[in-house]
Order: sequence, then C-alpha cells, then structure tokens
Amino acid sequence: MATKAKGSNAERELVTMLWGLGFAAIRAAGSGVSRFYSPDVLASNGSKIVAVECKSTKYGYQYFDPEQIRQLKEFSRIFGAEPWLAVKFSTTWKFFKPEDLKPTKNAFVVMKKDFGRTISELGL
Repeated sequence: MATKAKGSNAERELVTMLWGLGFAAIRAAGSGVSRFYSPDVLASNGSKIVAVECKSTKYGYQYFDPEQIRQLKEFSRIFGAEPWLAVKFSTTWKFFKPEDLKPTKNAFVVMKKDFGRTISELGL
C-alpha cells in the first residue's frame, strides 16, 4: 500500500476510535500541504480538545520533523488543544506527548518499545 494511503487509512481509523470514546473527531484532509499548519486529526468531547499528528509505520520506530512538532505545539496553543502524536506500529497504536520524543541529530524519534500510552490510557 502506498505510504500516503496507509497514512490516510490510519487517520480514518483514529477518527473512528475517537468517536467510539465519545469525541467528535475530524480528519483534516490535506494537512501538511497548506501554508497554514493543521493537525491530522482534531477532536473534542465538549470539555477537552485534542490535536493529533498521526503516523503509521511497519518499523519499530517513527521519526518526526522538528518543524512539524513545533507547528503542532503552536496550533494547539492557539486553538486551546492538547497536542498528541499517534503512531500506529503495524497494528498497535501508541500515543505520545511532544515532550516524550527523543531528539536525534536532525529529527525526533519514538520507538515502539518506548513508553507510549494506549488510547484508553489517555484520559480522554
């Protein structure tokens, strides 16, 4: 499956999961292609708002561009949302706060074996 389609499918799956937890959730189609940043998924239950950058990988690790993380944090600050990173490692979802990311020379990285929350552990 093409990388773009795999990512879009993961985003749709996350939206479905959030609706199942009582959140209204939308996928921001084309996020990352506008001159204004928008997260992949935006959700709220009326008292909590979350902005989520979503990735899907078959590997045991996922890299994030530092600028993308900066923009997620800035969008979340302006919007009043909690910033989250969701990574689907093959079939397992893990959720990270921006501060959970480990810096590398040119990026940030999380690993499947790292501390990561399940969707039920997010307190949503």
